[in-house]
Amino acid sequence: MNRLKLFAVAALFAASGLYAQQAGDLDVLHVQGNVYMIAGAGGNIAVQIGELGVLVVDTGLAQNTDKVLAAIRKLSDKPIQYVIDTHMHADHIGGNSAIRRAGVTITGANVAGDINDATQGAALIAHQNVLNRISAPSGKQPAMPESAWPTETYVSGQKEIYFNDEPIAVIFQPHAHTDGDSLVFFRRSDVVATGDIFVTTSFPFIDIENGGSIQGELDALNNILDITIPKHDEEGGTYVIPGHGRICDEYDVLEYRDMVTIVRDRVAAAIKKGMTLDQVRNAGYTKDFDLRYSAKSGFGTADNFITAVYKSLTAPAARK
Repeated sequence: MNRLKLFAVAALFAASGLYAQQAGDLDVLHVQGNVYMIAGAGGNIAVQIGELGVLVVDTGLAQNTDKVLAAIRKLSDKPIQYVIDTHMHADHIGGNSAIRRAGVTITGANVAGDINDATQGAALIAHQNVLNRISAPSGKQPAMPESAWPTETYVSGQKEIYFNDEPIAVIFQPHAHTDGDSLVFFRRSDVVATGDIFVTTSFPFIDIENGGSIQGELDALNNILDITIPKHDEEGGTYVIPGHGRICDEYDVLEYRDMVTIVRDRVAAAIKKGMTLDQVRNAGYTKDFDLRYSAKSGFGTADNFITAVYKSLTAPAARK
């Protein structure tokens, strides 16, 4: 995906109403523990603060980085040491260059508060496929500038960080929303940042062109449910920061997972009957969920969701 196309993704998300805000002040909400959510800069941003510094999950749209940095500085005057990308779309990582550049990487003496070994720019962590998607072979035009690329990647399982007295797991979710999705689990604060695997504002956007699949999406939602534990009467407990929308708990993810499963099963049954894509798109298989989940335009519409499910289920077996 070239740079123009990558940023067209963000523009279409904005047109579909998936952003909390497009102008004005950002919303900064305490989730629980050391974790806060910044909304209104593009995709939701998670911020963990503590004595050692600041960790940021996703960076929003490029044009909002000044506001994001100002919001972070209201939470903490400590250095930004880590940035984590949940995936490769520009509404989530467009601010990488500026926010990373505003931070520092402290290599060894941070426990003592000595920053003499600090290097310019925060460490930027993502799955290897994020780097693959936004960079390019020599001589080609990358989707994003080199300053926005991850400085540390992982290829399977999870990347683990211990920061501000908290274990943090960056957990790979293969072929879900894209082929480079990560969940970020703050274990002590009991908060999960999901990126666009889970949103409250639309049907899932399964980006088949960039390695997404319906089965990977469902697997990832089930993995979120494995992590989350509710408190009383299915309320509270582990909190979930979606890629777009409000703070949630396990029950919200459960309802979303069930909806995705029902639609997947309906489309799968239609495919077995030999129905074409046009027939499936016109069959109303999301009608009972449209009022709640269908975006008016853009990637999160019912039509786009049905189309992605159909194409995913009729793709080669390895990509379903």
